Amino acid sequence: MNSKNVQLEERFNRTINFLGNVMPPPVKILDLGTKNPLSNLMEEKGYEVYNTDGEDLDLEPESVKPYEVDLVTAFEIFEHLVAPFNVLRQLPSTKLVASVPLKLWFAKAYRNPKDKWDNHYHEFESWQFDWLLDKAGWKIDKAVKWTAPTGQIGFRPFLRKITPRYYMVYATRK
Repeated sequence: MNSKNVQLEERFNRTINFLGNVMPPPVKILDLGTKNPLSNLMEEKGYEVYNTDGEDLDLEPESVKPYEVDLVTAFEIFEHLVAPFNVLRQLPSTKLVASVPLKLWFAKAYRNPKDKWDNHYHEFESWQFDWLLDKAGWKIDKAVKWTAPTGQIGFRPFLRKITPRYYMVYATRK
């Protein structure tokens, strides 16, 4: 198994464990973003999962409102939005589990001109994400950070081994 798959599996396991600790199944979830391997894994674990249909949540933040769910999840989605504040204000639940990649001094936000969805407008520092959630009306009840080691040799892989890369929160509406 290559290092990228190991990283992905580790991220998914941490996500599922965090989710299970704060909201064990059965729970109805709106997972922001189109259906993906993580939403499939959530279903395998007993969650009832609905996904958004690929709408641009910057332009149509209200598209999330019709869902009747217990929880909204947003795993590595807010960094792709110009204004995540708008959709955070429209979420149809009082509970949120979200994760974002953390800003690293040695790995910047990026733009992929060949793929309209593969762009990071933001990479957050944890205090920035906390502030965004607070301003949008959310209170963080639990938070964790973790690293993303690559298993490779070198200076940057060493930094990835010791520097937190992901930040996940469980928040409730104030």
